[in-house]
Amino acid sequence: MAAAALLAPAGCSSTPTESADPAPAGPRTVQTEQGPVEVPAQAHRIVNLSGGFGGYLYAVDAPVVATDTRVLGVTDLDGGFPPAWADKARAANTEALPAGEQLNIEAVAAARPDLIIGGGQGITAVQAKENYEKLKAIAPTVLVPTTVTGWEDQLRQVADAAGRGDRVDALIRGYDDRLNQVKGAIQVPAEPFAILLSLPNQKPYLIPETAALPQQLAALGFTMDGVLAKAGNPQLYGSGDSFEVSPELLGKVADAPQAFVINLSGRTVDQLRADPLYAALPAFQAGKVHELPATSYRPDLDGATNTLTVIDQEF
Repeated sequence: MAAAALLAPAGCSSTPTESADPAPAGPRTVQTEQGPVEVPAQAHRIVNLSGGFGGYLYAVDAPVVATDTRVLGVTDLDGGFPPAWADKARAANTEALPAGEQLNIEAVAAARPDLIIGGGQGITAVQAKENYEKLKAIAPTVLVPTTVTGWEDQLRQVADAAGRGDRVDALIRGYDDRLNQVKGAIQVPAEPFAILLSLPNQKPYLIPETAALPQQLAALGFTMDGVLAKAGNPQLYGSGDSFEVSPELLGKVADAPQAFVINLSGRTVDQLRADPLYAALPAFQAGKVHELPATSYRPDLDGATNTLTVIDQEF
């Protein structure tokens, strides 16, 4: 959707360091959509093709020798690693892969990986899938399916491919502890919420209640409005986390008394409020519109944790 417009080239750094963890003997077999893939028992040189997986890999101390740096809502247009894991990437001497409309196969091969991880959502997932045959000729390649949208499931698949699945439960427990802490500290409005996306094309988009972000908010005690049924169960875009509504139907679909807005390089809440189409919505009329950062839309572990902090401060 709008993701490609947010992607920008990133710089490079020096030669990566290897993991100090002793690797178990013998390869393992990982089941993927492309079939079974034989991977190292514990990889020592990982190339990560999805910027959204970078946080997972560094969280489990995986040795990332080169990585894509593009993360929706985070990408620095001047280049560089996402702030959430920039220090870890620099400490590991990770190289930043060239970003562009085509996957740079030469840069992947130059990193001499013993494992390639990619997939997930967005343009990087498309690039990896289109180049799968070339990638697997370089090193065993594991692509996380587009249908795996929850960060917990993504984390498990990425960590398992890297041979570090034993570190996942502690990370999820830490997140759950933080979620319960925030849930006990906030006062959640009883009214239902809709979630609107603000995109560069200025067309109305909503996030269905079945997507990852609404599920996270529901776990905090928020009531998510049934926008899918109101919209007539429309076709969902991408990995099923957004849909477009016509301007004529927006007032019917987004009629919840409360609303979250996520700005993905579109208009700000104040700019939307100046648009009669949005100004007429009940949440805008009542002044019950709340902003969430772009990283909340397709959250990885860092994005989900940051959403908790924003909710804690707002409510």
